[in-house]
Amino acid sequence: MDSNTQENENESLTMNNLNPYIFGVTDSVRGPTVTRAVEIEQQLKNDVNRFPFYRVIRANIGDPHASANQSPITYIRQFVVGCTYPPLMNMSDFPSDIKHRVERLLDSCGGKSLGSYTESQGIRTVREDIANYIARRDGYPANPSDIYLCNGATEGIRLVLKLLMNNDRNKPSGIMIPVPQYSLYSDTLSLYGAYQIGYYLDEDNNWALNLDELERSFDEAKEHCVPRGIVIINPGNPTGQILTAENIRMVIKFAYKHKLFIVADEVYQENIYLPNFKFCSFKKALMDLGSPYNQMQMASFHSASKGWHGECGSRGGYYELINLTEDVRIQVNKLVSAGICSTAWGQVVMNAIINPPRKGEPSYELYEKERSDVFNRLKQKANLITDLFNSVEGVRCNRVMGAMYAFPRIDLPEKTVEHAKSINMTPDTFYCFQLLEKTGICVVPGSGFKQRPNTYHFRITILSPVDEIKQIVERFRTFHESFLREWQ
Repeated sequence: MDSNTQENENESLTMNNLNPYIFGVTDSVRGPTVTRAVEIEQQLKNDVNRFPFYRVIRANIGDPHASANQSPITYIRQFVVGCTYPPLMNMSDFPSDIKHRVERLLDSCGGKSLGSYTESQGIRTVREDIANYIARRDGYPANPSDIYLCNGATEGIRLVLKLLMNNDRNKPSGIMIPVPQYSLYSDTLSLYGAYQIGYYLDEDNNWALNLDELERSFDEAKEHCVPRGIVIINPGNPTGQILTAENIRMVIKFAYKHKLFIVADEVYQENIYLPNFKFCSFKKALMDLGSPYNQMQMASFHSASKGWHGECGSRGGYYELINLTEDVRIQVNKLVSAGICSTAWGQVVMNAIINPPRKGEPSYELYEKERSDVFNRLKQKANLITDLFNSVEGVRCNRVMGAMYAFPRIDLPEKTVEHAKSINMTPDTFYCFQLLEKTGICVVPGSGFKQRPNTYHFRITILSPVDEIKQIVERFRTFHESFLREWQ
C-alpha cells in the first residue's frame, strides 16, 4: 500500500462525509473574482508591466477604512482607548466628556476591565444606551432586556434565523428573502438546510417591494416548506434603495396575515442620501400601526461596520427582539448564554456610535465635523456614481438612495451568454472576470446576490475617493464599449 493510499484511509473528514449543507455556501462577496484579484496583485509585485494597470481596485466590499482610506472618528477611538487603558485618562488633553463616559462604562464591567466577560446579552450600560437611542429614533420606548450585543450584525442574524428552523428535511422552515439579496442570507439558510423563498424586488420601481410578488412567492413555496419569516434589507444591499413608510407598512400587514416573523436588516440606517428623507425603522412603522400589529414579533439589526463610521474590524453589532413570550425569551437567552458573550471591544465601539457627544460637550465640534465630512462625501459619491454609470451605453443604474453600493444592470450580447455557459460560468461572472483582467477593477457579479432570470448586474461600492470613482467609471466605459464590440 503506497503512502498516499495510507494517508487517504486515515482521513476522518473528506468531501464524501463533509456536512452536505456546506456545499450550498457561496461567499460571493469574497468569491472567485476576489481570489483572482489577489493573484493579480501578487503577479503585479513581480512584474508591474504584466497587466494594463498598475494596481487592483477593490470595489467589491463595503469596508470604508480599507476602500476609501477613511480616517477613524476621533471620538470613537478616544473612547475605545480610554476603556482599554484607563490610565490614559489622566492626560490633561483627554476630553472630560469621554472620561465620564469611560468611567460609566467600566463601572459596568467586572473588575472595571474590558478584559472580563460581559453579561451574555452585553454590557448593561451599553444596552441601556442602545434602548435610549432606539427610543429617540422611533419615538417609542425600548427595553434594554430586548437588546442583544453580537459580533457584528452577521452573528445576530444567524442566531435569529436559527430560532426559526424546524429541522424537518421533508418540509423545512422557509424564509422569504429579497432578490437581489446579501449572500449572508442565502448562505446561512443553505447551511441550516432551510428553504429559500425568493421574492423579487421591483427594479423598474427603484427596487421597491410589491405585494403581488410577495403573495406569489409565498404561495409557490407553501408546498415545499413551512414559511416562518421574512427578511427585509433597508436600506438595500446590494441595491441601495430606501423603502418608503407606506412600503414598510404593506410588508408588516403581509407578515401579519401569514404569521411571519420579521427580520429587519437595518445596518445601513445611517446611510441615507435622499434629501429631506428620514429613515423609518420597521419597529416604528409597526408601532405606528397600533393594535394588532404592534404585538408582532420581530428582530431588527444595527452594526458598527456600516453607517459613516465604518468600524468593520471591531465586529460590533446589536439586535432588538420584541414581543417574545417569556418562555421563548428564556430559551433565546439560554442559546445566547452558550456563546458566553460578544467581544467587549465591539460593544464599546457600538456604544460610542449610538451615544455620541452632545452639543456643548468638549468632543462635540470635532465629532460633528468629522461625521459631516464623511457623510457628505458618501452622499456626493452616491449621486456621482449613479449619474456616471447611467451615462454609459447599455448600462442602467437605479439611484443610490442609501447604503454603500450601486447595482448597475448591464445588457450582454447573446454570444457572451452562450460562451459563458459553455465554460460553466454565469454570464455576469464572465463579464466581471474580464473587467478585472482588463482594468484591475474588482466587483461582485450580480448572480452572487441572485437576480431575475436573464438579467445581469454587478455590485460596486461607492466608497472610493471621488477622483478615483471618476477614473473607475471612465475605465469601465472604455472596457464596456470594447467588450460589446468584441462580443456582438
